[in-house]
Amino acid sequence: MTDSPRPAAELPRGFQDIGGPKLARREWLVGRLAEVYARYGFERLSTPIVEYADALGKFLPDKDRPHDGVFFFRDGAEDEKAPWLVLRYDLTAPLARYVAENINRIALPYRRFQTGPVFRNEKPGPGRFREFIQFDADTVGTASMAADAEFCMLVSDSLNAIGLKDGEHVVKVNNRKILNGVLELIGIPNDESGEEQRGTVLRAMDKLDRLGPDGVALLLGKGRKDESGDFTPGADLARAGIDRVLGFLSAGAASRAQSCAALAGLVAGSRTGEEGVAELAQMDAILTAAGFGDSRVAIDPSVVRGLAYYTGPVFEAQLTFETRDDEGRPVQFGSVGGGGRYDGLVERFLGRKVPATGVSIGVSRLADVLEARGIVPEGADRAPVVVLVLDKAALPGYQAMVSELRNAGIAAELYLGESGMRAQLKYADRRRAPIAIIEGSDERAKGEVTIRDLALGAQGAADAKTKEDWTARAQKAVKRADLLQSVREILARS
Repeated sequence: MTDSPRPAAELPRGFQDIGGPKLARREWLVGRLAEVYARYGFERLSTPIVEYADALGKFLPDKDRPHDGVFFFRDGAEDEKAPWLVLRYDLTAPLARYVAENINRIALPYRRFQTGPVFRNEKPGPGRFREFIQFDADTVGTASMAADAEFCMLVSDSLNAIGLKDGEHVVKVNNRKILNGVLELIGIPNDESGEEQRGTVLRAMDKLDRLGPDGVALLLGKGRKDESGDFTPGADLARAGIDRVLGFLSAGAASRAQSCAALAGLVAGSRTGEEGVAELAQMDAILTAAGFGDSRVAIDPSVVRGLAYYTGPVFEAQLTFETRDDEGRPVQFGSVGGGGRYDGLVERFLGRKVPATGVSIGVSRLADVLEARGIVPEGADRAPVVVLVLDKAALPGYQAMVSELRNAGIAAELYLGESGMRAQLKYADRRRAPIAIIEGSDERAKGEVTIRDLALGAQGAADAKTKEDWTARAQKAVKRADLLQSVREILARS
């Protein structure tokens, strides 16, 4: 009999483990965003990560199975007639199901915010994962453009709340009705007969920042082959149609009012397009009255958003600064969130109009932004104080120290391994502990403890001329009764 092969200890492609300061940074972000969303009057909601495929809708390309681009399985693996289940690919489609299911119990307009993981079965790449955290807010049950304008304000205020300054981010707005008007004028009908071609055009336009006008032109035409050799079929537009779409993408102006005027000229003759321009003008008036100028919220026709369920205004939050990665290469973070109006999503369930609009912020991406900018939330990088165990017979005394620190609100840890003092100090370093507490028999006899400032020691080790000099800087003996006060002073200094 042979042993079974050992499984490989490796992550599936496109997923990541998160721990330590990175996880603390993400949790801090969620807390700050929740404060802003609650201040705007939104209430919390949680929905499961699994939904029926029919409930989520067919908003990703259909294949023989329910979706290409999502993770799916049957509700009963042996039953070919069992319904398909999918892991949610966003938080908006589950919200539509929730509202339809509870339409007689909730007050309309219904305003909710929600955070949680979403899943995309797509090709992973640098910074592109198959699981990521979103933070959404939605208003269901109103067609007022004030709701759409409010989301632009909400996102801008949220980015300010996490430490990004005015000028470092901008919310860009467009309207899918204007885009549909452009497509009508080049011969793509705004109904089921033009759905596939229209979707291909939208996805091509959404890649303007990444591929540039030439890459988008290829996707609007016959198609494009990427660097890996994969070929993406295009929308098969004629040259005149391609030029018209590219002209629309570059129609933005210095002010929202000027942009509305330029767009009105582009869609003249299309009732749908003209409605979209009028809606943007309403949003402009509301944003101006609220004190949100063109530098915070701008009209940009290149914002189209890829999903097919958007029916009106669409918006995207973009960062305007550049930073550098660990190897000194420039990094542009670009979009960190977006959303729009989706008046048809709840109607799928109820058969009647229930207008809705909402926005989603990418928490995982924002956490990377904070890390790159060196914005460290208070306490996010604070590892615990480590109390060393040098005498197992004195374990209750060591535990008393740990409890005293914890009761004072200080993160503290009792060393639980079997190693000696040198190895315990190495452990504390690897844990990034700011302080190690040492009490051997000599200290105990004197009623003292030794406090080693590990952060100060690391900074001063290179400058110290002797080991004694370094020790004098990095650690000191204090009375056991003064332990808490001494730890507080070191933590405040660091």
